[in-house]
Amino acid sequence: MTSKYAIGVDFGSESGRALLVDVADGREIATAVHPYKNSVIDERLPDSGVVLEPDWALQDPNDYIEVFKQAIPAVLKQSGVNPADVIGLGIDFTACTMLPTKADGTPLCYLPEWRNRPHAWVKLWKHHAAQPEANRLNETARALGYDFLDRYGGKISSEWFVPKAMQIVDEDPEIYAAADRLIEAADWVVWQLTGKETRNLTTAGYKGLWSRSEGFPPDAFFKALDPRLEHMVDEKMSREIAMLGEKAGGLTEEAAAWTGLLPGTAVAIANVDAHVAVPAATVTEPGRMVINMGTSNCHMVMGAEEHVVPGMCGYVADGIMPGLFGYEAGQSCVGDHFAWFIENGVPGAYEREAATLGISIHELLEQKAAKLRPGESGLVALDWWNGNRSVLVDVDLTGLLVGMTLATRAEEIYRALIEATAFGTRVIIETFEQYGVPVTGIVATGGLPDKNKLLMQIYADVSGRTINVSGATQGGAFGSAMHGAVAAGKQAGGFEDITEAARTMARLRAESYTPNPEAKAVYDRLFAEYLKLHDYFGRGENDVMKRLKALKAEVIRN
Repeated sequence: MTSKYAIGVDFGSESGRALLVDVADGREIATAVHPYKNSVIDERLPDSGVVLEPDWALQDPNDYIEVFKQAIPAVLKQSGVNPADVIGLGIDFTACTMLPTKADGTPLCYLPEWRNRPHAWVKLWKHHAAQPEANRLNETARALGYDFLDRYGGKISSEWFVPKAMQIVDEDPEIYAAADRLIEAADWVVWQLTGKETRNLTTAGYKGLWSRSEGFPPDAFFKALDPRLEHMVDEKMSREIAMLGEKAGGLTEEAAAWTGLLPGTAVAIANVDAHVAVPAATVTEPGRMVINMGTSNCHMVMGAEEHVVPGMCGYVADGIMPGLFGYEAGQSCVGDHFAWFIENGVPGAYEREAATLGISIHELLEQKAAKLRPGESGLVALDWWNGNRSVLVDVDLTGLLVGMTLATRAEEIYRALIEATAFGTRVIIETFEQYGVPVTGIVATGGLPDKNKLLMQIYADVSGRTINVSGATQGGAFGSAMHGAVAAGKQAGGFEDITEAARTMARLRAESYTPNPEAKAVYDRLFAEYLKLHDYFGRGENDVMKRLKALKAEVIRN
């Protein structure tokens, strides 16, 4: 019998990855990465050089199309698989990443008259310039007595859909008026593949204020935010929301030509990078937390019951697996945290030593940091170099490192930054449990488990929990391929639902990370210090971080 395959495409912050998977057993056959030409646009627009203000993070939608044109043909070529044997295609995306388009899906930034206007471009998930709008949204919702904030831990982030739409209205109303559609990039790329606009449940629920029981907030709420937003849902969005695992459509002739796949190949409804990785990590039941570890961390756990947990990113019925509430929390700066230090804080002698040894700076620092005992550096840090997503939900918070002396070495700082992200994860776990959402185990996925074993051991020691590792080397792309197989359906050689797909395709690795009791005891003491700093700087007692950030913005503007 001829083997059947599915392809998953994972759209990250700086590149897109395609993965070809054997549907019968989950074997990863081939993978290819295509870096975005324009990467993250956070200083000036391409071509025109228009300068962006602080906290902006944009992207070029054409970079996403190039992933389809480059990465999918590459995996077909590598594998030698017949395109006729590829039964389904799924995609996942960072979220909320959104853009304005015309009615036919053309992004406004493609059009000459709008190309030099920043608001015409894609707003990446880590675009944080809509914080004033997020503040206004939260204040308005509380003042008018709307309870949907409870589903988002009490506060909507500037990263979410509506604050980004509000910023367009506030700062460039002509762009808002010209936009026939405001849409998640996840749904936009599926639209480009199928020729049909669809909206997925995950981004609508976690990022767009939608719920299965209540839909979107009423028009009166949007009118209270700004009269121009009153009919935004009906005029520029959609109330038709598709369930995960559904088929969005088949590849158009044009998209088939881009990819080398056959016209009509099943395309799954879009998903979010972190959420799609949960069934790919074998988790289809309540209790086991999946941590997608990469540029940022996303923590997902499912429950059979509905609970309000302060400071989480949100919970959505059926948002990860059908029949369960999917709870999400996150940290905005993890891999980015370590990359910042590598780029800005490592002495030249370390670079020369790494070059002599033939290893990367990350590997050298990991080796040196692994020789340190917990607490030996005398350092503790707050992991807020890119704001705090959970549980404080405040992008205006910034980083902190305490305990440095003239004897402090680079590897000690590197280890303290790793420990800070582990402490942030522990805050999230303990908050979930405090408010009725049990965490019975942890499975790690994403890029970091493969890159840094020291980090994984520190997370186990800090959390006091054994951490298993997903067998999928690319959790997002693998989970997307699984959903592609579900969209294809059983008759085509796929699956009835995502649970069946996970049972057949997903697996864990043999390796795991078990807490060291002696290390855990020291980390308990360090965590207590972390919590004092966390609450002192993060809960309003001392807003020096925000004052400094405001002063910086004022000086830059003037």
